[in-house]
Amino acid sequence: MSNAEDAKRNPATPKRKKAFDFENFDLADPKLPEHIDKNALTSGGYPYDKRMKRKAYKRELHGLQIELLKLQTHIRETQQRVVVVFEGRDSAGKGGCISRFMQHLNPRHARAVALTKPTEAERGQWYFQRYTAHMPTSGDMVLFDRSWYNRAGVERVMGFCDDEQLADFLREAPQFEGMLIRDGIHMFKIFLTIGREMQVKRLYQRQHDPLKHWKLTDIDRAAMAKWDQYTEAKEDMFRFTHTADSPWTVIRSNDKLRARLEAIRHVLLAFDYEGKDAEAVGQPDPKVIGSGHDFFY
Repeated sequence: MSNAEDAKRNPATPKRKKAFDFENFDLADPKLPEHIDKNALTSGGYPYDKRMKRKAYKRELHGLQIELLKLQTHIRETQQRVVVVFEGRDSAGKGGCISRFMQHLNPRHARAVALTKPTEAERGQWYFQRYTAHMPTSGDMVLFDRSWYNRAGVERVMGFCDDEQLADFLREAPQFEGMLIRDGIHMFKIFLTIGREMQVKRLYQRQHDPLKHWKLTDIDRAAMAKWDQYTEAKEDMFRFTHTADSPWTVIRSNDKLRARLEAIRHVLLAFDYEGKDAEAVGQPDPKVIGSGHDFFY
């Protein structure tokens, strides 16, 4: 019996919903599909169906930023070095996390690094060379808005590196990080992850908001059609580069406010410093931040 005949005999049979065509959705469309807007927050298995209240967020952020200033003083006095790497899918919220980190820190001793595509000279260098130039000196903190892990993500998916270069990177990245850590650098690797509907919604907002349009690149547009390839890439990245010395921490960032708080808290919890306010620092939300199999795969 055909589907049409079955529908005539049994009108109560529900019609199968047509799957949304993520790969061919045009960000220039005047209206964001209702399905995307409605399901963005909970997409990808996000554990909360309501965003954090902004008033509570601002109160908690204020306390965490005070603690960050105490940490910065501690780092300066003890001449330590800190590197925080932010990776994640396009529009996952890396820039927002970094800006909240940096908002009240002394810029003489904390800086964000967001490198553009390599120059011709840099393409002829040892792959990690352009990143070593940005490592912190004693007493400083550096936050990377994307890092050497470009090779395991964007370069791999977009075909900007070959299989041999990728294999070399996945083998050498833990060795490179091991050298930095043995030299005394405190390394944090944070991966922000979002659901597919949330990515579309954020890219759509970038397309239609003149204040955010500069954030939208050709790579971002291409990312919509390469969701599965990016998933495979990040899982391989975790498999080869999540080590005991240099582990990955994943933060589910469909709610940007919760993600920003968890990122700051994650760094603060790793240090003991004078005047630390344990109540202000708080405890990580295991629904949002973690390093286990459920977060990686």
